[in-house]
Amino acid sequence: MLKRVFVSPDPGRSRLRFAARAVLGIGLAVVVCGLAGTSLVGAVIGGLAALLALFTVTDATVRGQGVTTALLPVAGLPVLTAAAALHDHPVARDLTFLAVVGAGVYARRWGPRGHSLGVFAFMTFFIAQFLHASTDRLPEMYAAVLLSVATAAAVRFGLWCYERRLPPPAAFAPPAGTGLARITTRQAVQATAGAGFALVVGQLVSDERWYWAVGATWWVFVNTTSRGETLVRGFRRVLGTVVGIGLGFLIAFPLAGAAVPTVVLAAACVFGIFYTAAVSYTWMMLCVTLLAELLYGLLGFLSPALLALRLVETGVGAFGAALAVLFVLPVTTHAVTDAWIQRALRCVHACTAEAAARLAGAEGADPAPRVAELEQLLGRVRLSLAPLVHPLNPMRGRKRRARRVLVLLDDCAREIGGLVAVAADPEASHDARLAAACWRVETAVEALTGGGSVPAHASGPRAAEPALAHLHGLERALAELAAPLRTPSGSPLAGA
Repeated sequence: MLKRVFVSPDPGRSRLRFAARAVLGIGLAVVVCGLAGTSLVGAVIGGLAALLALFTVTDATVRGQGVTTALLPVAGLPVLTAAAALHDHPVARDLTFLAVVGAGVYARRWGPRGHSLGVFAFMTFFIAQFLHASTDRLPEMYAAVLLSVATAAAVRFGLWCYERRLPPPAAFAPPAGTGLARITTRQAVQATAGAGFALVVGQLVSDERWYWAVGATWWVFVNTTSRGETLVRGFRRVLGTVVGIGLGFLIAFPLAGAAVPTVVLAAACVFGIFYTAAVSYTWMMLCVTLLAELLYGLLGFLSPALLALRLVETGVGAFGAALAVLFVLPVTTHAVTDAWIQRALRCVHACTAEAAARLAGAEGADPAPRVAELEQLLGRVRLSLAPLVHPLNPMRGRKRRARRVLVLLDDCAREIGGLVAVAADPEASHDARLAAACWRVETAVEALTGGGSVPAHASGPRAAEPALAHLHGLERALAELAAPLRTPSGSPLAGA
């Protein structure tokens, strides 16, 4: 776990800049709220609103990110109003909360923007429970949310918009479908069912902190698709919470709510949340738990009983999510993995075709965007395969096949990168053998994605010509992928 965070590569220091900008943006948002005369509660909700604005908005373009950021209050303020108005009406409040959960997950069908607005709406309702919001505090909370989102936007798009100097990441739609065949629809039903379980059991455990259980269920579903991904994420959430509570006894309790050291450590936790999010959900949850403990210390609520309650409620939420993905419209790991692997393989073919066309002299051919898309797709493949390669997975055969698939797909990406680099060289020439090699790559991809027979790769010395060498490497990797992807039933990683 330590290695994943501190040894994991950070190309272009993107994670470092992401985390540093978050500390700056959230810190400025809290300062602006303070200067505007808001109370400590207003500063807390403002800081959390800025955190969400900087963390959840992931549109492919800077313009898209700006539009989504502007829409956050549109999604959040009506939910905040409903949460405050229903604070003293438990049944209506609970039903509304479940509706927000379902709508927030269903909104993912509209891509990153729907996801961001759904998360912001849910967290607005959650924060209202955290702060025991009532209607008399709404004006202050409105002001805090609007000021904080505006401040975060000023930092992100004005003061430090490093994304403008980067090529936009490839954008691709999630696997399609209609009705209950659409994964986002099934997940919306699952999340609502799991949240309903967490809400009922959480209230039996505590009638004050029950929303922790609902929050745990919600976040277990974020950025997951299959039941395997959700179960692994639930385990990591509980593990991160346990370690974070242990650190709380060593750090948060001795501080006893002292303002200056608490603010400094809270900033460090914010940095940790943003820096570790992409590589370790366990570490991110550790930082989230410690941040929550520091905030409770600042508000004067921190106690050992409270930390024990948080652990129990987190367990209830994770268990609710597990029940939902196992028994309510389950989405199997192998079905999701199959879809993402096929999309990655088709992208391999598209990259090859674009690079070959570029070498042949076609002016409009540009494989670079395809390479970016391939990297993004491979990241999604790794996420979907994570349950199979998890150390606690007892199915060794499937674990071995999944690891082999990852190695071979990484080989494909490496060969594609080399091929594109060759194609980018203005002195590179077209070789007549490229067409035949590209045809063999196309045939292998079509066989892997369509269920046909994959041609065997002829062994022999590696071609001396760089482009051919990379194409032959692709042929080898694709031919070897046939073994772990194919099973007697003909389904990739069947039964996973």
